[in-house]
Amino acid sequence: MGEALIEGSNWRLVEVGRIVLINGEHPYSGRLAAIVEIIDHKRVLVEGPSSDPKLKVPRQALHLTKALLSQFVIENLPRGARQAALTKAWEKAEIDAKWKGSNWAKKREQIERRKALTDFDRFKVLRLKKQRRFEERKALAKIKASA
Repeated sequence: MGEALIEGSNWRLVEVGRIVLINGEHPYSGRLAAIVEIIDHKRVLVEGPSSDPKLKVPRQALHLTKALLSQFVIENLPRGARQAALTKAWEKAEIDAKWKGSNWAKKREQIERRKALTDFDRFKVLRLKKQRRFEERKALAKIKASA
């Protein structure tokens, strides 16, 4: 008989310690928080003890439709952990650094930067893209000519 390899799913599950991004029409939209307790099948208790004061989220109930589950989890976080324990676990897991290094955060930052552009800034970006395309085509033509 062959060996059977059993792997768990890669789904992002609602679990205590899961980091969520608050989304939608919410006063703390765009901020990170950790699930501290599961209230019922639609709501969770979250708190975001970020080191940046602009990103902190006070402890509150959050509907799961307002939460986007991230790939980050604080391992072995006890249910209903208080603020001091959560802050210590958050810093130990280096959630802020992991988030800033993730593609998701970089993409969100890029979208925000693009939304803030003026007409003249958009024009400058257009000109730079044209220059880049021209240089790429020139280099490609040189390679083709030598081959």
